[in-house]
Amino acid sequence: MKIHNPFRLGLLAGLGVLVAILIGSAVADLATILTYIGAAIFLALGLDPLVTWLERHKVKRPVAIIITLVGVLGIFAGLVFALIPVISEQVQNISKLITKTIIPGIQDASIITGIDDALPWLEVNDLIGQAGDFIADPTNIGTIGGGVLQVGINIATGVFGGIIIMILMIYFVSSLGSLKRGLYQLVPASKRANFIDLAEQISVSVGRFVMGQITLALVNGVLSFIVLTALGVKYSALLAFIAFLGSTIPLVGTISSSVIISLCVLLFNGAGWQVIVVAIYYVVYMQVEAYILSPRIMASAVKVPGVVVVIAALVGGTLLGILGALIAIPVAAAVQLIIKEVVVPRQNAL
Repeated sequence: MKIHNPFRLGLLAGLGVLVAILIGSAVADLATILTYIGAAIFLALGLDPLVTWLERHKVKRPVAIIITLVGVLGIFAGLVFALIPVISEQVQNISKLITKTIIPGIQDASIITGIDDALPWLEVNDLIGQAGDFIADPTNIGTIGGGVLQVGINIATGVFGGIIIMILMIYFVSSLGSLKRGLYQLVPASKRANFIDLAEQISVSVGRFVMGQITLALVNGVLSFIVLTALGVKYSALLAFIAFLGSTIPLVGTISSSVIISLCVLLFNGAGWQVIVVAIYYVVYMQVEAYILSPRIMASAVKVPGVVVVIAALVGGTLLGILGALIAIPVAAAVQLIIKEVVVPRQNAL
């Protein structure tokens, strides 16, 4: 019997490794689906404070859920139908501007001469010739077409993913209470009370965090549209939408979108006073958001240190893309709360 023990141990260890590899492979294959589910859960947690607020005002939970979902979906549909025509028109205008102004300008001999004088080490004519040869080569047409097709596929995938997330969000919002009760029943009765208390704290804090971040994004988007329109900046609706999307990413999103918008104003409006005013506005707005808006809106949510936000966003973005970066911040907030409520008290009790 003793002779066979090492073999049995090795066999069980090998089987364990194979099972672990299979599980890891399955998780990797399901990474996109798991990301959709995670995003839908966090959005549902973000809407749960609205449902709770309506319940406190003597509205029955099913009615409160319906009111919340109808309101949110109505606002979303209104934004989509209001923005899509404007963004489509302005994207067409941008394409026409590039076609009629930038490309002829690049082909202008005086501009090429100026670049040669400013950058004598750069062979501009050779680069233009190589670009023309690349485009003219029939073998590269498939590569260019494949790239365009891939961009179209990525856009369609993003739209499909957004629809899936919205459907899952509706389900999770409507059944969040039953899902929680089912999860709580899996915990041993002796530890259930503490687990429920911690889970409710995480649910409320993460929900407030998500809702607060969306509120900050709406504030940035609306103010950007008002300021850019008042300044007469071209494509203000498109730039305001960029500001909204950027602000959904905590800490780094606002400054990134501000830089992109300032560069777009410089590109499409010229190096005039508008660029300076827009840049000054975003510098002032970021200070107001950091020291006035964000502390007030996020006062009841879990406060995540800035370095943790950056690290979480980088890790989430690397593993799961943009959705991973968005989900990573609430996950970090939940982990921080678990450490604060479970790990630290246990260490203090030793």
